Amino acid sequence: MDSYVAPSTKPLYRGTQVVWYLLGLLEALLAFRFVLKLLGANPGAGFTNFIYSVTYPFTLPFSTVFGTSQVAGSVFEWTTLLAMVVYWLVAIGLLKLLLMGKAVSTPEAAAKLEASE
Repeated sequence: MDSYVAPSTKPLYRGTQVVWYLLGLLEALLAFRFVLKLLGANPGAGFTNFIYSVTYPFTLPFSTVFGTSQVAGSVFEWTTLLAMVVYWLVAIGLLKLLLMGKAVSTPEAAAKLEASE
């Protein structure tokens, strides 16, 4: 294999890093939301209020898909889990789209096409 690196490789690499970073940040915030709701955290507490406020716009599109399961102040929020899965799938799609712009050699392209048949 040749060691030539196309000029488009570095921006693609940075682009994938940005997508992974943003996904990781969003998933972490949504995981905090899920756990805080599950443990019945006080919504008036500063940290809890911050997490709920920041994550609300990301869970809003999914708010009517499922109901919530509630037991003695603990809420199992299906909406948050669905949001986490959907945003993960969107990130994977963006990564695939970014990687489609990667330069490949003719032999590499031929091998990949042959393998996909």
